[in-house]
Amino acid sequence: MGYLHEGHLSLVKKSKEKTDITVVSIFVNPAQFAPNEDLLKYPRDIKRDKQLLKSAGADYVFIPSVGEIYPEGFQTFVEVNKITRQLEGEFRPVHFRGVTTIVNILFNIVNPDFAFFGQKDAQQAAVIKRMVKDLKLGINIIVCPIIREQDGLAKSSRNIYLSPQERKDALVLSSSLKAAYLMIKAGKRNSGKIINKMKEIISGVVSSGIDYIKIVDEEKFEEAAKLTAGKKYYILIACRIGKTRLIDNILVNV
Repeated sequence: MGYLHEGHLSLVKKSKEKTDITVVSIFVNPAQFAPNEDLLKYPRDIKRDKQLLKSAGADYVFIPSVGEIYPEGFQTFVEVNKITRQLEGEFRPVHFRGVTTIVNILFNIVNPDFAFFGQKDAQQAAVIKRMVKDLKLGINIIVCPIIREQDGLAKSSRNIYLSPQERKDALVLSSSLKAAYLMIKAGKRNSGKIINKMKEIISGVVSSGIDYIKIVDEEKFEEAAKLTAGKKYYILIACRIGKTRLIDNILVNV
């Protein structure tokens, strides 16, 4: 959706490594924002984005208008059901319908062989993988690692909303994920106890307000009460720091 940072540019780099032609779309998608969300406030700087993409070696930049994507009379949406009802879907009910619709439209326009998404939006990537599989679109979905600041904060276009103190407070997200990782590597398998420790860390700053902390199976995105050796799990957080809603996660191989 633009206002690019190193996380976005890492997707371009991965595409350049793997493909012949790299197309980047920039579109702040109104269909994935509820009326009370930050569509109008969402940061935009197309001139800067173009310069960054040129430097990164992108071959084409596709920046459609809202009218091009959703012309008058538009009434068709793409929905993935089960996986979108939890986590982000619980707190943002219209979000994933907007995501799957716009991604499907962009896929139809560009007709790619590969599409690159960031792990920071792990549930989104899982939803898109399911859509591609179910609709037999024949596109390889590549999920690329989270890019972080030196102190551990996940790169996000929304980080600019944080005040200096909130920027410090936001480090509790990555700190809690690190604590969870260390607990699992030490042999802890009870999700409830791991999540309680994470809540304790995050609640240590007064600006925080947790939407959810969940541990889910990597493939099905189903909650896991107990972790099983040999399986992979996402540990996912959505948390408000002040008025800014941030998400973060890690993928753990138990």
